[in-house]
Amino acid sequence: MRIAVVSDIHGNLTALDAVLADLKLTSPDMIFHGGDLADAGSSPAEVVDRVRDLGWPGVVGNTDEMLFRPEALQEFARQSSAMQLLLPKIEQMAEATRGLLGEDRLEWLAALPRVQTAEPMALVHATPESLWHAPAPEANDAQLESVFGPTGKPVAVYGHIHRPFVREVSGRIIANTGSVSLSYDGDRRAAYLLLDATDSGISAIHRRVEYDVDSELLALSSRNLPHSDWIARILKSARPEMP
Repeated sequence: MRIAVVSDIHGNLTALDAVLADLKLTSPDMIFHGGDLADAGSSPAEVVDRVRDLGWPGVVGNTDEMLFRPEALQEFARQSSAMQLLLPKIEQMAEATRGLLGEDRLEWLAALPRVQTAEPMALVHATPESLWHAPAPEANDAQLESVFGPTGKPVAVYGHIHRPFVREVSGRIIANTGSVSLSYDGDRRAAYLLLDATDSGISAIHRRVEYDVDSELLALSSRNLPHSDWIARILKSARPEMP
């Protein structure tokens, strides 16, 4: 069984199209999405429509929740003084994305589950308990086991942090998918995860896919979305940036 997990597309249709072309080469038996489909990109509605048309099962992400339940962002921001500073800008971006999506797409996002399972994998966006908090790659084994051990599956997969990694902890594979858009690891290419489960064991690898970043930057600027210059800097640097 080969499973692909495609996460954190963030409205970047250019990158998604490149990943779709690569998926034709890797030929997974099943494809899942890991949430954060729409916000902070040039083509939120187009990305949601594409994923819906493909019929990929998937999970809800924190920015998805922010779109259909705006108070979720405010609740998260109250936990962090740094987020309080960013809150007005993120709310403006979310409001613009919300308007582009419309009610039907927002209702579809709201209906996404928090967990998907398919042997041998459990998939969440951040953790089984939270859409907003997730371990970093530097987390120690005990931290990872405490968060993902309760899934009870040989493989635990999550997105959210935009930094791909694979670790084996207490006989369990814990893998972060990386992100299709807005990479934070210095590599501008899109990332997704491939799992192969055979009689001889389970392997997890990342695919990095080149896409036309300049084309996406042009699409982003043409939409006149709030703070698109901030998103453009992240796309260019593949690192977290302040607005």
